[in-house]
Amino acid sequence: MRVQGSYTFDADVQTVWDSLLSPDVLASCIPGCESIRPVGDDSYEIDLNVRVAAMSGSYKGQVSIENKKLLESYRMVVKGSGRIGSVRGSGNLRFSESDGKTIVYLDGDTQVTGSVARVGQRLLGGVSRMMTNQFFDCLKSKIES
Repeated sequence: MRVQGSYTFDADVQTVWDSLLSPDVLASCIPGCESIRPVGDDSYEIDLNVRVAAMSGSYKGQVSIENKKLLESYRMVVKGSGRIGSVRGSGNLRFSESDGKTIVYLDGDTQVTGSVARVGQRLLGGVSRMMTNQFFDCLKSKIES
């Protein structure tokens, strides 16, 4: 499943960059996030509780940041599994600043397996977009407030 989008923030690139790499900000904005713990440089363990259609489940996973080019781009790799399935994904985030505004470009892929994928296959694209937009809306409110 492809995940793409661009998100504009009324803030400089350093503020947006720092916010996207802050475990506290991530924990408060990732939909369903129950906890996030650093386990090394640019590596985290995460606990989520996610609902897709009539199915809900808890996931444990890892998030890592790779190929960082300061204030320009990085790659985020996510792996998680739970009782109803697993998720693996990666996304490239690219940052651009102009006139005091920052645009974050997201381009990635996600694979979902297990019963959640079988039952909710038609819904997953919409759910993925909704959760991504919820995350960036939350991030925007935190940065711009």
